[in-house]
Amino acid sequence: MKLVTFEMGRGPEVGVVENDRIICVGRAFPDQASTMIDLIRNWEALRPQIEALVASSHESVGLAEAHLLAPIPRPGKIMAIGLNYKDHIAESGLATPEHQLWFSKASTSAHPPYDPIALPKASPNTVDYEAELVAVIGKAGKHIPESDAETYVFGYCCGNDVSVREWQKMTPQWTLGKSFDTHAPFGPYIVTSDEVGDPHQLAFRCLVNGEVRQSSNTRHLLFNVFSQVAHLTKVMTLEPGDLIFTGTSGGVGAAMKPPSFLAERDVVRVEFEKLGHIEAAFAPE
Repeated sequence: MKLVTFEMGRGPEVGVVENDRIICVGRAFPDQASTMIDLIRNWEALRPQIEALVASSHESVGLAEAHLLAPIPRPGKIMAIGLNYKDHIAESGLATPEHQLWFSKASTSAHPPYDPIALPKASPNTVDYEAELVAVIGKAGKHIPESDAETYVFGYCCGNDVSVREWQKMTPQWTLGKSFDTHAPFGPYIVTSDEVGDPHQLAFRCLVNGEVRQSSNTRHLLFNVFSQVAHLTKVMTLEPGDLIFTGTSGGVGAAMKPPSFLAERDVVRVEFEKLGHIEAAFAPE
């Protein structure tokens, strides 16, 4: 299924996308699915009833009429891995990591899939794009074996790990350069894991003003999604609705010669096989 958070003048709501309609799940189950995190927590119990709602074309709204929000407007955690595609490692001029390199993005950086993205006042001239597969955690877990990690992933989205390179390079820790408001757009919906199948066989692209800048496949991940889940849970408990940005491929603006950073009115589109696309223009903060 494809799950969205949207608004139509009634505040944020949760629904299932079916063709060009959104089935209003939150209205049918206000105590169990008023938010996406609630829906994820209650998914196993609710799923048969949701399938029946979709089949009966329960109360719905037009997809084109709705304002899509970030599928999870305020995730508990946004974790992101660096240097996880060989071509991106090569263009960065860095050694292949022996261990997974992690940083966090502030939960306040979560952003809708089609809303304008900020060129921040603090550093408007070194803003970059990074197309990434985003994994959404479905149930709480700690010390998860890699062999079991797949069962903890609820679904997947398109994501853009927007990066302010000037701030990223100020310190060895990348968190500030990755955490500006609006700099974690993702969506347009969560596609449940059963519908995606193998997340390591997804072609993806990033286009800037229609020009293809990144084009790769998740089969080229250095550390795959399930090894990422296993590694993170050696340290922290992952919870329903937490996000994992799984790494970007070669082709980022900072690696071009000369570097090509984003400017006002530039439009960045991230496309993933089976997951749809997100697309937004950049505008001054």
